Formats: sequence, C-alpha cells, structure tokens
Amino acid sequence: MFDIMKEEYQEWLNINYFTPSTIEKNSSVWPIRLGANLAKAHYHIGPRITPYYYLICIIDGEGQFIQNGQQFHLQKNDIFCLFPQVTHEYYTNPLKPLKKVFFAFDGKQALSILERIGLSPQFPHRSNRMTNDAFLAFQKMYEQQDSDLARMSQMYTIFNELVCSERPSSKKNIGSSWLEKGREYLEIHYADMISIERVAHHVGIERTHFSKKFQKEYGQSPINYLQTLRMKEAELLLTQTDYKMSEIANSVGFSDLPTFSKAFKKRIGVSPAQFRQQSKG
Repeated sequence: MFDIMKEEYQEWLNINYFTPSTIEKNSSVWPIRLGANLAKAHYHIGPRITPYYYLICIIDGEGQFIQNGQQFHLQKNDIFCLFPQVTHEYYTNPLKPLKKVFFAFDGKQALSILERIGLSPQFPHRSNRMTNDAFLAFQKMYEQQDSDLARMSQMYTIFNELVCSERPSSKKNIGSSWLEKGREYLEIHYADMISIERVAHHVGIERTHFSKKFQKEYGQSPINYLQTLRMKEAELLLTQTDYKMSEIANSVGFSDLPTFSKAFKKRIGVSPAQFRQQSKG
C-alpha cells in the first residue's frame, strides 16, 4: 500500500474508492474507501466533520488527535476513529511524520462493531491496538477491488484482529484485567441505566472491592466515571442535535427528565436548557 503513492499538498497518498454492491449495502456495515498515507511536516486535518465512520491506524510516527474537546497523543500502533457529524482535528509531529492506514465505512451496525473494539464517540482512541495481522488484512482488502465478498471478508478480519489485540501484556495487566473489563463495560453500557453493582457483578467482583480498586487505578470512583460518560454524551446531544430534553435524558441513562436535569446542573453548573442556549451563542 505504501509502495505506490501520489504526492498531495499535505501528504503522500494511496487510496481506493469502493462502490458498495447491493449485498454490501444490505449487510451490517460496508466499506466506502481504504488507503494509506505518509504525512508531510505540515500535515494538519480539520477542524472538520465526516459523513462516514473512519477507522485510522498508526503504523509509525507521532501526532495529536482532537475530538469532542478531548486531545489524544498519537503514536505507533494506536488506533482512532472519526465519527459521522462530529468535529475532529488531527495533525502530525513534523519531526516524526505520521504513517497511517485507514478505511471509511458505514452501516446500521457500524457503531456496535466499533464498540466491540473499544471505540465510541466518547472514547475515540485506543493505544497499542494495531497488529501485524490487522495490517495484512488491510493490504488484502486493498487488493480486493472487484470482489464484494472478499472485501467484506477482509473488513471483518480487520475488526476481529483489533478486537482480539487487547490482551494483557504484563503481570500488572493480568491482575487488573477485570478492572479494564469493568471500565469498558461502563463505556459501552453507560446509557442503559446500569448500576455499579451490576458492573461489579459482570466482572465477578464484590461491589465495594470493585469501587476501591477502580478509584485507586483510575483516580476516580466508578460512579463518577459513569456520570462523566453520561454528561459528555449529553453535552454532545445538546449541542449537535435537536432532541427533546426527555429524549436526551433517556439516551444517556436517566429514567426521567428531573433526575437528569438535577445531575447535569450539579456537574456542569447550568441546566441542560441553559447549556444548549449558551452553545448557540
């Protein structure tokens, strides 16, 4: 993929554009484009939005990625995702140019598949997740321009390799793997009106012990972490949608509007309605 690249203003680029077949469009996800690039020293994308999901994997180099008010350092083997209609920005370290592979896709199950990898609009970046097998799947998918079934096969191989790549790499990780499992459960199911007791039960740990270890490992209680997830999503929905307040409350894990409004004002300092009005300037 990096052998034949066309020079552009900010990068050297090699990209394939796919025309999804009927079979692909009737599946849970379908590929739109796939490519590789090597950044020039002044490479800087955004701020902008995309109409599709973009999964981007760092092969080498360093840079910065900004989305939803969060900034992430990018380095070799990291992965990150651009989500539809969410403003994003990323750029290279001019001394260590980014080298990336990527593909754009869409479909009704795209978000669910990304959550399996550990990516969501609230957590769009993961460190040290790219593997050699995933890169080989990218290369094979790049070669499948004429076969929709082959493209789909390699696309799911990429997803599967990235799901499987999160394995404990040290004794510390092995000992605290249930903590990571609990944290990821919170990140995926925060909108499902879950309790900390339910999370602890999911990982097979007594609730009090889970909370103490979570606080020690992540510097905050699991309930605070849960509320942070919910409020970040609420802020996104308030500023980027026209959903009713009750709809937003239900979408971020609250059973009713008064409870949501009270929790939002306690954490953010203003009511949801005031926050939406202020965001419009």
